Amino acid sequence: MNPRGASFSAVDTTAAVDIAGVSFAADLFGALFWEEQRLLVVSDLHLEKGSSFATRGVLLPPYDTAATLGRLAAVVARHDPRMVIALGDSFHDRRAHERMSAQDRDAITALQARRDWIWISGNHDPALPSDLGGMVATEVAIGRIRFRHEPTGAIGEIAGHLHPKARVSTRGRAVERRCFASDGERAVMPAFGAYAGGLSIRDAAFAKLFGTPSFTAHLLGDTKLHTIAASRCY
Repeated sequence: MNPRGASFSAVDTTAAVDIAGVSFAADLFGALFWEEQRLLVVSDLHLEKGSSFATRGVLLPPYDTAATLGRLAAVVARHDPRMVIALGDSFHDRRAHERMSAQDRDAITALQARRDWIWISGNHDPALPSDLGGMVATEVAIGRIRFRHEPTGAIGEIAGHLHPKARVSTRGRAVERRCFASDGERAVMPAFGAYAGGLSIRDAAFAKLFGTPSFTAHLLGDTKLHTIAASRCY
């Protein structure tokens, strides 16, 4: 993917993203890694979204949880973090954990082995389960960086909730991808879940958050991350 007229800063697997003076590696799968802290951050896993839709008569292939956890396992293996923070909406609804298969529960247990794990509560999962390991928090602060689910626009904030995506033109066609949104002072994470949707970075919610169109989208490409000014997306 190489949108016409766009100036890209791209590398395989990860790209450097600075937030409030702290350097992170943005992973191709939609995670952030803080090497100094050996901290991996993901957001909006929305586990069991497929089974949630099924209870309302909307039939989707029931494989989203396994697919999401498989991608998460690959990211954890790539970075070997000491701590993982899941930034809220890890579960699609309040009963999602009850519908998880034993195999998926075992996968979460394996991911948590030998590392600290923090579930941040979100609007979809305000009361997180106590039987899946890890700690539960409403937000986490490490130095100048604060991790929470819903963004407020504060400096040093890394949040989720909005599921940013960006559309660009490439080779005469439109391409839409999930992305990180950041202005160097704060960032919004892409949704990590296999079935999670997205909100265009040109939506008013992002203009309100950043206060200016001069922020950056780091698009998740097929093999690389691509950096492009949000004002050049549509």
